[in-house]
Amino acid sequence: PAIIGRARSLAVSKIDSEGAMAATYRPQVRHLGQALSPLTEREEQVLVTVATGRTNAEIAKDLHISLSTVKFHLSSLMTKIEARNRVEIAIWAYETKRVKP
Repeated sequence: PAIIGRARSLAVSKIDSEGAMAATYRPQVRHLGQALSPLTEREEQVLVTVATGRTNAEIAKDLHISLSTVKFHLSSLMTKIEARNRVEIAIWAYETKRVKP
């Protein structure tokens, strides 16, 4: 199977032909891996709801937990899977086949 990667853009300074600094973008490929530590059952539930596009308020209502608890689980998920935002959480969920399209 092919290695699944995700591209992140990094700004790189470069001197153009006229000697001026120009910003260019170079993709940085980050390979998917396992979570740093196993996800809890509740984190798995939050993961699925985030991947389906639910807001924090909708997740709280669906799972019968407080908004601050949702935020806590999102923070924990981001740490465990090394995601920087909820979009990366969703990408990780689909690419690791925890959610099917």
